[in-house]
Amino acid sequence: MATADMTVGSTVKHLIAYSVPLILGNMFQLAYNAIDSMIAGRFIGADALAATGMAGPVVNILILGISGICLGAGVLMSGFFGAKDERQLRKELSTMLTSGLIFSILAAIIGIIITSPLLVVLNVPGEVHDITMIYLRIIFIGTPFTYIYNALASALKSVGDSKTPLYFLAFSSVLNCVLDLILIGYFGLGITCSAVTTVVAQGVSALLTAIYISRRIPILSIGIKDVTIDRNLLKLTMQYGSVTALQQACQPVGKLLIQSAVNTLGVSVIAAYNAVTRVDDFAFTPEQSISHGITTFTAQNRGAGKKERIITGFAKGLAIEACYFVIICTVVLLFNKPIMSLFVSGEGAEEIIFQGHQYLSTMAFFYILPAFTNGIQGFFRGMGNMKVTLISTFIQTSIRVIATFILVPHYGIHAIAYACAAGWIMMLLFEVPYYFVYKKKHGL
Repeated sequence: MATADMTVGSTVKHLIAYSVPLILGNMFQLAYNAIDSMIAGRFIGADALAATGMAGPVVNILILGISGICLGAGVLMSGFFGAKDERQLRKELSTMLTSGLIFSILAAIIGIIITSPLLVVLNVPGEVHDITMIYLRIIFIGTPFTYIYNALASALKSVGDSKTPLYFLAFSSVLNCVLDLILIGYFGLGITCSAVTTVVAQGVSALLTAIYISRRIPILSIGIKDVTIDRNLLKLTMQYGSVTALQQACQPVGKLLIQSAVNTLGVSVIAAYNAVTRVDDFAFTPEQSISHGITTFTAQNRGAGKKERIITGFAKGLAIEACYFVIICTVVLLFNKPIMSLFVSGEGAEEIIFQGHQYLSTMAFFYILPAFTNGIQGFFRGMGNMKVTLISTFIQTSIRVIATFILVPHYGIHAIAYACAAGWIMMLLFEVPYYFVYKKKHGL
């Protein structure tokens, strides 16, 4: 059985072995998102690139809300696994799947209904309103598939298996890219096709993960007779998951508000911002993956009652975050112009590349800040203290949005980098003192 007991063995080895597959899996997903934008920009046009960019924050709110619920449930499952309580582990998985599937279907229906008025609120330019609306509505249809995959992947990660979700995500991402290249690049189909292939890929990843668990992971395999919603676990899941979902959703809500500020600057700036946010996603994802490793490590050891090991894992996790920053900062500083050129070509490309270069040359130095904020949040999630992650994320998002609306009208998207830095600094000023108080209070 492909599980990993993090309550024994090398701390660093566990963190790296767990985090690397997460990083690779998320990179596959981001690679698809980036390629999707490149295909839209090169084969359909700048309007399509702008449309996918404006749809991105909305989609991220939905996805991160779902992953937040699953992440909260995953903390519970990691605790049960660390305590060797298989019965509660399986009950929690059933509760998460059943209740979450109902929620995701309702979310899809609501999303389809409110798409058009939402785009009006976000100041989406009239020339790209219709294609953005079509793209979003199709994406909403795939919400249940997204939930099922995230729930099952969270269950696998809670027992230390972060590799298997990578394999299925990689396969579905490659499938998605191939379909896009054939149907859009070769046959010349439009943005509707891009959305459909995304939903198909989500369905494939959910199906493959379900089949694997049923055949290879008995501890997580549940049949029809096992399907249940345990009221006590549902209440606990909502306490963990709802707060985590709100915390996860804070970031894309902030991006959505920032996007509305950018949308007033014209299609070329919107396209540039879409491209640089793809680069940012590549930079942030490994930091978040390392954070998830800290979460699972902390939760398992909390379940086993190993306090000293929790602190050791947290400290080494932050050291890994710092090492990663050195790498990503160097790469972005050296190659931001060639990277930007991948997203655009033809008329207007030079201006878009210049805008992106300005932004990334500044943001590269600030990547150290979310490295530490993510690491600290990973610790608190693993300890089951979800409220502090919500409060600190709300502080960061609020400061970033306010600074953006003040600075962007005067300095363009370059100012967003400084707005982000201000938010992260305020977040650390809250989290770091709280960590030491929390540590002392709980005898860690």
